[in-house]
Amino acid sequence: MPLAREESSPLFAGTAAGTLRLMFYLALAMVLMVLDHRNGWLWRLRYATAIVVEPVYRLASLPADGFHALSVAFADRRLLTEQNQRLREDLLLANAKLNRMAAVAEQNQRLKELLDTQHSLELHVQMARVIGVDMGASRHRMMINLGARDGIKSGQPVIDAHGVVGQIVEVLPNSALVMLVTDPDHAVPVMIQRTGLRTIAYGSRNSQQLSLPNVPMAADVHAGDKLLTSGLGGRFPQGFPVGEIGSVVPSASGMFLEAHAAPSADLDRADEVLVLHDLPEPAGPPPPAAPVGPPASEAPAPASTAALPHATVPGTPTTSARAAAAQTIGTPST
Repeated sequence: MPLAREESSPLFAGTAAGTLRLMFYLALAMVLMVLDHRNGWLWRLRYATAIVVEPVYRLASLPADGFHALSVAFADRRLLTEQNQRLREDLLLANAKLNRMAAVAEQNQRLKELLDTQHSLELHVQMARVIGVDMGASRHRMMINLGARDGIKSGQPVIDAHGVVGQIVEVLPNSALVMLVTDPDHAVPVMIQRTGLRTIAYGSRNSQQLSLPNVPMAADVHAGDKLLTSGLGGRFPQGFPVGEIGSVVPSASGMFLEAHAAPSADLDRADEVLVLHDLPEPAGPPPPAAPVGPPASEAPAPASTAALPHATVPGTPTTSARAAAAQTIGTPST
């Protein structure tokens, strides 16, 4: 049975025709290399072909480039979001620290003012921290962290670096209740610094105002006058700032002037206050003087001897001597 003839013959067959074809191709290749080397024809052909083929390459790589660009964009967005979140947290933390530092600086300034006040007054004071404030409509009170165990007593004045805060009305073992000067039940004797006029400043239902309802019609009182403690009554020492008059109007009865003043103390911002321990002596009549006379050993002579005005009893001092002794006893020893 004859074998089936191959439909296609190899390029270079082992015949004479195949050998001639090989030699032709080799000669053509050498000619092309020589021409390319001398004239650069093939480079120009490749350059022209690249212009046509390059868009095809770009179009083929477009899906891969797009996917890469999207992944990079999403990665950058996520990175930027994380960095933005961290920066925002750092900014919030820095602001919190800055606010805390500002609060600490303000507190240090208030403490410095209190210490300066303590040194300038040269009084025995005790620093207390405010632990509670009640600024209701009917009462203005403040709770401090000192009590009976710290030597606090009812009636002691309380001040801050700017003026009178109030006085202690209730003492507990570890705390005390302070009635503020703006309390409706509080009154403090004051005098106007400019004129020396004495009157009484009462609290009002307004936490930022004091009332002076009994100012004489002919009194020289103007807005801006400073109010100081007068020292009357023996409760508050003299000379502490109480407030500043803001307005003066006739009273409802028309018999007096009514003045309104703003308190000098920072009642709504005070964190630390000073409790005074050195209270002034209560105002009142002086105590009776001690009796002055000769000692018992220098008592007058018996009646029989005293009846002789011109006689001198031996051992008995004369009138001038008794006067000198009395003067010596009445003079305090140094």
